[in-house]
Amino acid sequence: MRFVFSLLLLFSLAVQAQPPLSTKSKKAIEYYLQSDNFRVRGQLTQAIALLNQAIAKDGKFEEAHYRLGLTYRSSGELALSVKSFEKGASLTHDLLKEKSYAFILGETYLKQGQYNSAIPHLDRFLALEKFDKAKLEQVKVWRSQCDFALLHQNEQWRYDTRPLSDTVNIFPMQYFPTLTADEGQLIFTVRFGKEHDDNEDIVVSSRMPNGRWGKPVSISKNVNSNFREGASTISADGRKLIFTICGPRSCDLYESNRVGDVWSRPVSLGAGVNSAGWEAQPALSADGNELYFVSDRKGGIGGYDLWYSRKGDDGTWGKATNVGKPVNTPFDEIAPFIHVSNQNLYYASNGLPGFGSYDIYISERTLGHFPSPPEKVSAIGRTDEVWSTPRNMGAPLNDFQDQYSLAVTSDGQWAYYSKEEGHNRSKIYATPIPKEFQVDKKGNMAAGFVTDAVTQKPVKAVVELKDLSNNQVVTTVLSDSTTGRYLVVVPGKSEYGLFVTAPKYLFASRHFDLRQIDQAQKPIELDFKLQPIVKNAAVVLNNIFFEVDKYQLEEKSKTELTEVVLLLKSNPSLRVEIGGHTDDTGKEAYNQQLSLNRAGAVLSFLQSQGISAERVTKKGYGSQKPLKPNDSEENRQFNRRIEFKVL
Repeated sequence: MRFVFSLLLLFSLAVQAQPPLSTKSKKAIEYYLQSDNFRVRGQLTQAIALLNQAIAKDGKFEEAHYRLGLTYRSSGELALSVKSFEKGASLTHDLLKEKSYAFILGETYLKQGQYNSAIPHLDRFLALEKFDKAKLEQVKVWRSQCDFALLHQNEQWRYDTRPLSDTVNIFPMQYFPTLTADEGQLIFTVRFGKEHDDNEDIVVSSRMPNGRWGKPVSISKNVNSNFREGASTISADGRKLIFTICGPRSCDLYESNRVGDVWSRPVSLGAGVNSAGWEAQPALSADGNELYFVSDRKGGIGGYDLWYSRKGDDGTWGKATNVGKPVNTPFDEIAPFIHVSNQNLYYASNGLPGFGSYDIYISERTLGHFPSPPEKVSAIGRTDEVWSTPRNMGAPLNDFQDQYSLAVTSDGQWAYYSKEEGHNRSKIYATPIPKEFQVDKKGNMAAGFVTDAVTQKPVKAVVELKDLSNNQVVTTVLSDSTTGRYLVVVPGKSEYGLFVTAPKYLFASRHFDLRQIDQAQKPIELDFKLQPIVKNAAVVLNNIFFEVDKYQLEEKSKTELTEVVLLLKSNPSLRVEIGGHTDDTGKEAYNQQLSLNRAGAVLSFLQSQGISAERVTKKGYGSQKPLKPNDSEENRQFNRRIEFKVL
């Protein structure tokens, strides 16, 4: 009995502690209290009806107007929500309630793009509130967004935003699009219902011969499950998928790899990336070595922050680091996308000057690649600024509604993104990007097949793209063991060497120079037929350079010569010949001596790297063994070469 009495006493005190309502109408209070039973269960239509009945009984029932405004707002009826809030605000002189009305009216007007109407309420809140720092900072951001929007709302950049066809947008919600580098596949997440907890899967739409996108299908039964598969990112060659899985506890990032047409079962990215917090919305760099994602883990700057992890030499992802300021703010940053150039980061934020809600921003890398040494990285981002001040990508791409998950094509000229269309509905849109927002470094591609020169069967090989100007590896990928297909992204203007290596084969190489190309071209198709290491097998060293009529090696030749050294050191029983060749221009005696001297320069470099002289011989062939007729400058250039032959 004493226990029951205590409960009754506590209930009585709780009722007495509630502030009195502004109406005397018992019927109005009855409808008001009944409405909350429906509102908390999400039955908003019934709640709205009951609140309107309460107001019909007493039009000056201030609390009913406020709750009706909240309920209209939850149902997406913002115009009706504002009307209710304005009426409620006119009925009170309580400073605490005035602050609440000023806060929510300022935000709700902003969500409708009614900036001039929002400003007086936001200013009123700033004048009244003195202690709530979190709300003060939030209102200051909203106020800055009003100022930004009024200043820039008439700047209509040359976007042409259009939803993809109904062939693609067939689900209640589709969002977080991403692309393969060759733009052959569009991968995105879909929700099968309109509720937040409805199942999500990852689907893929393939580009048809007529250029249109085909009907989306499940990416794989190994990827999609009974859990919710969220935002994803795909490697440049379309063979590595990193994506979000949301289970009963939280969301983490997983990886699946494609061999032939089969995706492997997902594997967690491990403790370097996943934490006790929420991880989602990944973005993989073109070289596959940097991963950006969203997390609310401890140690961040705001609610949701952008973080990044680098892949180690052992293939595992390192401990994640906060991207830092100025990209992250005390508010939310979501949906990163790193362009194939590895220089431009696109993402959405609600904490920067913009048009309200989430806008899309671009930030450019200012100091090249992130350094590997962890001592150069602070707990919150870099010790020096890496990313430029984010730039709002302007109207009409951005407006007062939520925009997010922008994916940009390799040439930087087109973008795909998702946009909300009413309550719990969204579609995927495409738009050209105005020149003012296009990337300076445009990505190109090299693609082809790696096969055995004798059997013609596919070979699983390491394909490395190297920048010859600094001898740095740009991208490393594996060719598909089932098909032999590979694809690497070539980021921007430089002189490159492409090297293909596999156990028991001689390496193969190609050279291409993109320094004079103004924009991205069609993919460079380069097939490789690897020679097994057998007697008389030979390859051309395509990245060995000499000045005209000279035999001193140019500095950029060392990239390929290092590959020769590695091959010889990994095959200690191998003996080879370095053969020099010229075209038929000039006297043959001169050509023979020049070719011998050039072969000797290569031999000297190998010896300087610890290769025994007994393992390598040199020979000058002059113009006696052309690969093509010497009837054009292109062919003559092809015949001027250094060959590597197994003895």
